[in-house]
Amino acid sequence: MTGRGGLHMAQIILCLVTFVLGMFRGGSTHTYWNYAMFTWAFCPIMTLVITVIEMFGLDKILDLFCMDWGDFTTGMAMSSSLMTISVAITYANFYACLKCLYGWIVSVFAFLCGVLYILEVVKDKFMDKKKGSYLAALPGFWKVLEAFVSCMIFVSLTGYRDKTALILCVIAYIIPFPILPLIIATNILKKLKKCLPFNLDRFTFIFLVISVVLYIFTAIMWPIFTFRNNPRPNDCPPSFCIWAIQFMVTFFTYVNLILFTVDLIFTLLGICGFKRT
Repeated sequence: MTGRGGLHMAQIILCLVTFVLGMFRGGSTHTYWNYAMFTWAFCPIMTLVITVIEMFGLDKILDLFCMDWGDFTTGMAMSSSLMTISVAITYANFYACLKCLYGWIVSVFAFLCGVLYILEVVKDKFMDKKKGSYLAALPGFWKVLEAFVSCMIFVSLTGYRDKTALILCVIAYIIPFPILPLIIATNILKKLKKCLPFNLDRFTFIFLVISVVLYIFTAIMWPIFTFRNNPRPNDCPPSFCIWAIQFMVTFFTYVNLILFTVDLIFTLLGICGFKRT
């Protein structure tokens, strides 16, 4: 087994162990717990699929006819690093405390999962000097960041059902989200991109303009209708306070607004690998 294969096996085993430990802790209706369980299942499954494909040499066929395999695997390692580290932080915030030994054990395993995926990224980008064509390059990973922050917004959404303005904000969050993975997938699949009846780069530019407008709307409306006449309670721990979780939605809204705006500017200027239309 190669060093890469051994690293993949360690990632799979550690993620599955963390998943089982999280399950034994007991079920929860909290969205952060659901996100954690999804991450600890999704990341090792994708790693296993990549390992099996490389074991049987199918990556050479995919690389020849379909995609840049090296770019895809490095991009997945970067995405998995982002997901596992964010889950480790949120899980520790919600379930680890001075008297919660089991929560600390799960959190430690969660951080180890993130470390293993970061090691793969370091190995690919700095030791093996792999250069990504899209997903592992800045333009593609920027889209992954936008999708990731959108997921964190959805995970944190709460207290909006009885306010029309906040429901409109939720709709504004939803509109760009399903288009992002389609843009990412189409750029990865080179043959599919060539078969499109329209210019994907121009479509991406229009999508970015719409996304920036939508996030400007939410960046104004969400804080106003969430925090107007709603000051932070005196007893408001970050783990179990609705106000603090709603503040996280505001924070991630501004983060994604910045990401989409920078993406749009870089695309207009055609710099840092972003394609100008």
